[in-house]
Amino acid sequence: MKVFLFILFLATTPISGFCQIVEETPPPSFIRTVIFEGDSVENTGNPIIRLGSRINLSFDDIIGDEADYYYTIEHYNFDWTPSQLSKNEYIEGFDDVRITQYTNALNTLQPFTHYRLSIPNSNVKRLKVSGNYLLKVFNSSRELLFSRKFMIYEPIAQVGAEIRRSRDLNFIDEKQVVNFSINSPDLLLKNPDENVKVSLIQNFNQKLAIKDLKPQYTIANELIYRYDSESSFWGGNEFLQFDNKEIRVTTSDIASIELGELYHHYLFLDFTRKNEPYTYNPDINGGFVIRNIQAQNSDIEAEYVWMHFRLKNYDIIEDSEIHIYGGFNNFELDKSTLLTYNEESGYYEGARLFKQGFYNYKYVLLNKDGSIDDGFISGNFDETENVYTILVYYRTPGARYDRLIGVGYANSRNIRN
Repeated sequence: MKVFLFILFLATTPISGFCQIVEETPPPSFIRTVIFEGDSVENTGNPIIRLGSRINLSFDDIIGDEADYYYTIEHYNFDWTPSQLSKNEYIEGFDDVRITQYTNALNTLQPFTHYRLSIPNSNVKRLKVSGNYLLKVFNSSRELLFSRKFMIYEPIAQVGAEIRRSRDLNFIDEKQVVNFSINSPDLLLKNPDENVKVSLIQNFNQKLAIKDLKPQYTIANELIYRYDSESSFWGGNEFLQFDNKEIRVTTSDIASIELGELYHHYLFLDFTRKNEPYTYNPDINGGFVIRNIQAQNSDIEAEYVWMHFRLKNYDIIEDSEIHIYGGFNNFELDKSTLLTYNEESGYYEGARLFKQGFYNYKYVLLNKDGSIDDGFISGNFDETENVYTILVYYRTPGARYDRLIGVGYANSRNIRN
């Protein structure tokens, strides 16, 4: 009887229930400056491209020994569980081949090998279907080095969105709410409560995504989402920045420079901003741009520099950590982003290796439970300029994968009550 019940359980349980949700693998310390982009150069972490468009990956190996690297591509459902498609159903051509485009650094103190990969190429001629994908990079021993998510969409559904202040008076000055609608005149969205999935993303940071919202109203072919707390994000604050495109010159961001085996740039002291009034400071929403003002090709001629951060924090930190945070490493927190308290100076200090360029960053608190408090250092303000992305997925009844049928964007610059 127990065996019969177990078999019945297997027969009635969705296959995805046994599938593990995939997470990105961050690169090891010798892989630096991973840039993964499509049509939008703002999004250098997890590109969102139209079906048939191109994506480009580049990264540096600072060992600089021209190592062999290989890549594979995998297709996933909306919830990042593996789809039921076989490889030949979503790839025309073949993957698991070597990355052949690489160049060694030119006239830099830090040796490195710069790798580039574009898709489609002579091996992967095209990606056939829309949805979620994962690009994996392996070494010659077939050990996974790192992976990055990307999304391909079909321009079927039209997504309209606007940003509003929270209707909860406790958070009206701190949160931003995404209201949006989905209009699909050419594709009938059957049973949208179950078959339509959405993902809301702030500043291209997949780790902040809000998912599994169901439409509240349906008017003809239009689905309406007018949630408050369920589709709200903390406003945060504008990112801080530094620009070291000129390696030997101090700037409004860089207080002093030293030269050892590599250049060391010391930033001016930063302060906790959460109790300060909001100040508009144009940023690129956590992104970065590689550039060396004296180079013809910054990809191979930009130097690697040790950037030194100092933060004056007035609040007591117990069982938590302060990290620098941004798109420079796809919003990952690790040992290289950790700041430690210096009892002599009274500041939180840290240093990290960056390739020359313009970078956005901010300070965040990593709690003991693994949660990230974006506003502990920077504060949360409803006036903050943030960009939001709305991804719309649809599974046709009987289909074996989730299509990404529409993408919408909104900016809190035009926030309304």
